[in-house]
Amino acid sequence: MPDTVAIFGSSGYAGGELIRLLDGHPDLEIAYLGAHTAAGEDLGSVHPHLRDGDRVLRSNDPSAPDVDLAFLALPHGASAEPAMALLDRGIAVVDIGSDFRLDTPERYRAAYDSDHPYPDELGRWVYGLPELFRRDIAGADRAAVPGCYPTSAILPLAPVLAAGLVDPTGIIVDSMSGVSGAGRGVHADLHFGAVDESVKAYKVLTHRHRPEIERALDLVRSGPVEVTFTPHLVPMQRGILTTVYAKGVEGTTLADLRGVLEKVYRDEPFVSLVEGSPETRWVVGSNRALIAVHFDERTGTAVLISAIDNLIKGAAGQAVQVANVMLGIDETAGLPLEGWMP
Repeated sequence: MPDTVAIFGSSGYAGGELIRLLDGHPDLEIAYLGAHTAAGEDLGSVHPHLRDGDRVLRSNDPSAPDVDLAFLALPHGASAEPAMALLDRGIAVVDIGSDFRLDTPERYRAAYDSDHPYPDELGRWVYGLPELFRRDIAGADRAAVPGCYPTSAILPLAPVLAAGLVDPTGIIVDSMSGVSGAGRGVHADLHFGAVDESVKAYKVLTHRHRPEIERALDLVRSGPVEVTFTPHLVPMQRGILTTVYAKGVEGTTLADLRGVLEKVYRDEPFVSLVEGSPETRWVVGSNRALIAVHFDERTGTAVLISAIDNLIKGAAGQAVQVANVMLGIDETAGLPLEGWMP
């Protein structure tokens, strides 16, 4: 019998992608679709591209579903209460939101300018990036899926940082994302007329993903890691392209950098090293992360480039990958290994 799952936040972009992936999953079966503003509506009216099957979205009620695992695809601040209620009932939780990604009350307060409602839970949730923390995820009952920007930065940077090939301070992470990364809500600055034919940086020096990137990198290296992170909004629907600049330590070479990345990701089904520079169109619709590495010998700077689909490897796909590991299922089950475009 397949394990049963619930989705809270089914009406959003990530929730819709979760439904699409789980509808084709051989070992997981959707038993509950929760939503907030769309509760009571037919699935097809909210996500016309999905198979409806007379499914109706219910309310996000943590006391209702009788399932093995719940996915929370909710906005920041909305996951904590239902997560704890579900855990109290013995239901495993995979949180795609940001409520449990940080490890200390102090770091959470600095990032979100508020106190966490369950400060003792911070640090108890495993960080759901399977390629780096698979052993922690296996058998866990609660996992926090990384943000899309952190995923795109951590995957290329963590191995070379852990190997001591780059300086842990002065790291620059420069990311470009499609508009779906902002969610499905209506925002004036996300209207077609505001984003078409334009690129802009936003939340310069204040984006909440910077503390998360540093927290995750702390897990692979002892001692502080300092990152300057700048996100950019570009006129496309989905995808993230991230460029990381890190100063190489004395003696670091391109062969060293590439050798470490090849060793870490050689057997990973969803991470591949490519020549030149990956493009976001290569990963649309897939759970893949493509990484390229360069080294500027004039300045001694490592340049690491990654491309992911922000809604798949950056959200719903990674959540399914984490659930597979938690439940002891084939890690690739239900997940697309190839994108929609050549």
